[in-house]
Amino acid sequence: MKTLDKIPTGKIERASKLVKTGVKIGGNYVKYYGKKLINPELDREELNENNAEDIYDGLKSLKGSALKVAQMLSMEKNMLPNAYVEKFSLSQFSVPPLSAPLVRKTFKKYLGKYPEDLFDTFDKDSINAASIGQVHKATKDGKPLAVKIQYPGVAKSISSDLALVKPIAIRMFNIKGKDSDKYFKEVEHKLIEETNYTLEIAQSKEITEACNHIDNLEFPNYYEALSSEKIITMDWMEGLHLSEFCKTDFSRETGNHLGQTLWDFYMFQIHGLRKVHADPHPGNFLICKEGKLIAIDFGCIKEVPNEFYEPYFELAQKENIENESFFIEKLYQLEILNNNDSEEERQFFTALFKEMLTLFTAPFNEERFDFGEDGFWSKIAELSERFSKDEQLRKMNGNRGSKHFLYMNRTFFGLYNLLHDLRADVDVNSFRKYLG
Repeated sequence: MKTLDKIPTGKIERASKLVKTGVKIGGNYVKYYGKKLINPELDREELNENNAEDIYDGLKSLKGSALKVAQMLSMEKNMLPNAYVEKFSLSQFSVPPLSAPLVRKTFKKYLGKYPEDLFDTFDKDSINAASIGQVHKATKDGKPLAVKIQYPGVAKSISSDLALVKPIAIRMFNIKGKDSDKYFKEVEHKLIEETNYTLEIAQSKEITEACNHIDNLEFPNYYEALSSEKIITMDWMEGLHLSEFCKTDFSRETGNHLGQTLWDFYMFQIHGLRKVHADPHPGNFLICKEGKLIAIDFGCIKEVPNEFYEPYFELAQKENIENESFFIEKLYQLEILNNNDSEEERQFFTALFKEMLTLFTAPFNEERFDFGEDGFWSKIAELSERFSKDEQLRKMNGNRGSKHFLYMNRTFFGLYNLLHDLRADVDVNSFRKYLG
C-alpha cells in the first residue's frame, strides 16, 4: 500500500480536501436525479455507492477525526445503507500508513530518540493503519511489543475537521434539530481525549486492573517509559481480529463462550465501574489460539453519570416501558421530551421511543438472549428503514435525548453487532457474579 509522507494539517489545506469531496457528492446527486427523470423506478443504490466511495477517499488522506467519524458510522450496520457500512468499515484497518521517515521524525520529537535506538528491533512498515494512529511491531529484551504512533496534527485539527464534516453529515444522514450542536460537542470532546495517549495509558491500566478477574479475558501490559503523549508501547498480543475470527468455521459453543465474555465485560464496566469502553468495533478485540478474548484499545472511555444511568436503565425494564406515566417522566429526565414540545410532538416521540426501546432493550428482559437469531436483527432493520422514510419525523426537531445517549447507544449497538457476528447466546445476568 502506498505510504504517506505528509498529512494535511492546516485548516485551509484540510478544508480544500473536503470541499472537493462536497463537490463530488453534489455531482453524484445531479447525476442521480438526471437518471431518475428518465427512470422513475431508479433506487438510490448507485448514488449511495458513489457517495460512500467519494466520502471515504476524501477522508482517508486526512486521517484523524474526519476518518474517525467514518469509523463510527461503519458500526451502524442497520442504520446506514450497506454501501456506506462496507466502505467506512475500511477505516478500521485499511488506510494509507505513514512513511518510515515520518515515523522516525515522530519518535525523535516525542521520545527524544529514533525507534532503532529505543528497541532491539522495529518494523518500519506498520501492521495496521487506522483513523488516529498506526501500529508497528517491535522487540525489546526478547519481548514482542506493539507500538502505536499518532498521526501528526490530529489533535489540533479536530475542531476544524468536525466543523467541515458537519454539513456533509447533516445532508447525508438527515440530521436536524436546533440542539444538534451538543452532540457534535460530545464527539469533539471524546475525540480530543482519544488523542491524549497519556490519558489512554492511564485508562487502559485502570480498566485492566478492574476487569482482570473476568473469566476468559486478557489485556496487554503497557510500558510508560517507552510511551509519550503521541506514542504508546504495549505487549504484542497474538490473535485474530474479531472480524477475521468471525469468518472462520468456529463452533456454536465457542461463539457462546466468547460472546458471554464480551457481554460480562461490558455489563461489569457499565454497572460496576459506571464507565465503559465506548468503541466496540472488531478492530479493538483479538481472539487468541486458546480461545480467549483480548481487549487492546482504551482510547475512548465514556463515563456514565448517575443522573443518566438511573433513568436509562429504568427504561430497560419492560414493566417501566408499559407504565405510561412513569415512562413519560423518564423521557423528560432523559431529555427526549422537553417542555417546549407541542402536543403532537409529545405524542409522536412518546410512541416512537416506546417502540424503539421495547425492541432495543429486549435482551435485558430475558434470562438468556440469542444475538445470533435473525428475527431480532430483521426487526431492527425494518424499524430503521421505516424511520428513514418517515416524512413526519423529517419535519420535526428530531435530535432528541441527553448527549450521553450518543456514546451509550453507540456502545450497545456496537456490542450487539459483535455478539451477532459471534452468533452468541448469552446468560444476561451472568456478569453480576463479578460485581461483588
